[in-house]
Amino acid sequence: MLVHGAWHGGWCWRRVADRLSRAGHRVFTPTLTGVGERSHLLSPAVDAEMHVRDVLGLLEAEELRDVVLAGHSYAGIVISGVAARARERVRKLIYLDALLLEDGQSWADAFPPAVTEARRKSAVITNGVKTLPPPDPAIYGFADAADTEWVRRRLTPHPYAAFEQKMHWGGPLGSGLPRLYLDCTQPAIEVLGSVKDRFRGRTDWPFVEMKTGHDAMVSAPEETARLLLGSA
Repeated sequence: MLVHGAWHGGWCWRRVADRLSRAGHRVFTPTLTGVGERSHLLSPAVDAEMHVRDVLGLLEAEELRDVVLAGHSYAGIVISGVAARARERVRKLIYLDALLLEDGQSWADAFPPAVTEARRKSAVITNGVKTLPPPDPAIYGFADAADTEWVRRRLTPHPYAAFEQKMHWGGPLGSGLPRLYLDCTQPAIEVLGSVKDRFRGRTDWPFVEMKTGHDAMVSAPEETARLLLGSA
């Protein structure tokens, strides 16, 4: 199961999902409530907890077990929450250039104070709901301008409540499951640097460098699929 990050939707995994399907895997790419093609469901009630429930609901509805669960960027929070509640359904966690929060932290807590404050000030009202506006996808460093525009057309505002909500795992991050961190470094997203530095080098958090930008599932789908297949 492949879970997208903030401002994205299940659409961003298309190139990777196609490759995984051709390799014989059953692939799910859910879109979280309030973004992507589900942006019409945006409301003040949409937060990170609801996004965790989105994925839990799919696991239960499809009666899935032995799942390799991958989360990109913001979805590091989501898959950590899923692991805390449905550990028995998950085989391995893959964090793709993702946020890593300790128990009791929020997305806002993960960054240096100046970065967090700037993000708070950037918030806007979208259809009556406080949101974080999408960034310019040029920061993802796509080599192909067509990819930049393809992503730009699809990004949607992200519910602000997910930024401030403190998450609770009831134990260590990752709930003791096998895990892998795919570290996108060319170009690196600067605000993720402090998040990664807290875990990089730890024996319980193996890192694999990917010499591509933050949206590796778009810019390097072949390598992303290969690494996911190697973890299956």
